[in-house]
Formats: sequence, structure tokens, C-alpha cells
Amino acid sequence: MEKDDIKKPDMTARLVTQSAIIAAIYVVLSLLTYQFSYLEIQCRVAEALCMTVYFTPAGAWGVCIGCFITNLFGGSWIDMVFGTLATVIAVLMTCPLAKAIRKKDGADLSFKRSLLLPIPTVLVNALIIPFVLYYGYGIESMGSATAKVLVLLLMAFSVGAGEVISCYVFGPIVVKVMKTLTKHVKVQE
Repeated sequence: MEKDDIKKPDMTARLVTQSAIIAAIYVVLSLLTYQFSYLEIQCRVAEALCMTVYFTPAGAWGVCIGCFITNLFGGSWIDMVFGTLATVIAVLMTCPLAKAIRKKDGADLSFKRSLLLPIPTVLVNALIIPFVLYYGYGIESMGSATAKVLVLLLMAFSVGAGEVISCYVFGPIVVKVMKTLTKHVKVQE
């Protein structure tokens, strides 16, 4: 068999496969940590996978699809729609940031710049998810209308803190794994 007879891998198939793997990991991590991946006090460890966006475009698809599937288990259509939309918005904000950082760092993401990647994820989720939780899971029935602002602020703090833990404690682990994978796996063009 000659060298020309060997076909190069289809990049679309590779992207779909990588996306599916990232989505599956997102769902599994969320289900394994179910007690604190859902409801008003949440630390969704799977959000650390937002760091994969730096290393592959499949990270964007995988995180969004994984989030949607995970939200199916939550039981609220509001969470399925708006929770997933929050992730889509965060990913859309992270992609240009990752591209700009990749221009400076190349494949070897520096620790200092890796701290910038989760900022959109933390901020978007802290702003949107409290409303999703408040309206999607009946939390609004727990207090008076005057308490609404305080409850939303408390949930914004809680969700934001959970995102910080997910992205800044577990995110570096994802970066380390992705760096190792990109060093050992030769990308065929």
C-alpha cells in the first residue's frame, strides 16, 4: 500500500467525536456530583470543561451539548432552554478570548492566561442562572416579592462562587490533561 492510498482523517468526524466525548464527560461529571450540580447552591464541576475551548473547537460544541443533556435531568424546561443558553453565551464569549490568547501562547497555554478563560463562564452564569433557578424551580414561591432581589443576589453570589470553584480549582486540571493530550496525540492535517 502506497502512502497516497492512506486517507487523511475527516476533520468533521474528528470534531464530532471530540464534541461527543466532551459532552459525555460533562454529563457524567454532572451526574456524579448531582447533589451540588443542581438547584440554588450549585458547583457544577463539569463547568471546568469550558477550558477545552482553548484546545479544540469541539470544546464549544461539547460543553453546550453536555450542558443541555445535563439540564434534561434537572426537570425544568426553563433550565433546559435558558440554562443552556447561558452556556452558549459564555462559550461564544470565550472563543474569541481563547483565540486571542492562542495567538500569544500558541499550543502551550500559560497559567497566567489560563486564568482569563473562565471569566465569561463565571460572569454569564452568575447573571443568568439565578433567574433560571428562581423561576424554573419554584423558588419564587419561597419568599415575598420584596425578598426577590435579595434572593436573586444571594443566588448570584452562590452560583458565581460555584463557577469560580469549578473553573479555577478544577479548570487547571482540565488544562493539564489537555496539554498532555495535545503533546502526545499527533494531529494529522
